[in-house]
Amino acid sequence: MRCRRALTAAAALLAGAACGSPEPVAARAPHSPVAPVGAILRSLPETIDPGAHYLIYLHNQFLETAAPGQEHPQFGPYQYEEILAAFAERRLIVVAERREPDADPAVWADRVVRQVRMLIASGAPPEKITVAGFSKGGAIALLASAGLGEDDVNFVILAGCGRWASARPDLVPRGRLLSIFEASDDLAGSCQALLARAPPGSETHELEVRLGGGHGAFFVPRPEWIDPTVKWALGS
Repeated sequence: MRCRRALTAAAALLAGAACGSPEPVAARAPHSPVAPVGAILRSLPETIDPGAHYLIYLHNQFLETAAPGQEHPQFGPYQYEEILAAFAERRLIVVAERREPDADPAVWADRVVRQVRMLIASGAPPEKITVAGFSKGGAIALLASAGLGEDDVNFVILAGCGRWASARPDLVPRGRLLSIFEASDDLAGSCQALLARAPPGSETHELEVRLGGGHGAFFVPRPEWIDPTVKWALGS
């Protein structure tokens, strides 16, 4: 019964990406001071280093409502801070905000688009900006790629393509798009059908990993998916 509840919740996580229409975010996100390379920030820095690489990380739906220390009933602890640290240790400036419960994917995609545009306007080259999202965060990243329309911005979709994608024939992702999915995951799989819609000028690639653990493979900062994400962010 526990498994069934977990699978239902996770399926709802992915299905949620198809819901809702964009609404304006009333206030602009606050800024952090200038960030050193390898920093973990909860908002954009005030001063942009044009030589640095920026990674906006979008978490899964579970973290929207999880209490401190709460474990997922099927996949165990979501090692969110450890994942952020793994990216920061590889000399990326990490920007990571926790979403509110039942966050609207369309609203958050618009927020990410604004963040990327602010980075570019402040001097960050598009090719040094990456949006990486896991599960519902991956769906938000895909929506943001379509809304942004920048060929040179990097996107990494971690187990982000589920049934919701087939319900969005209007969605045309764009940019440097990398999909990573786990072979044993019965909640999210290949993004290939969606990536095939990307227009000329985009770059797409997909990687299947075989770590076991299904959707939970991305709950832990494993080098098998962390390293390809970082390489993609660095232009490899």
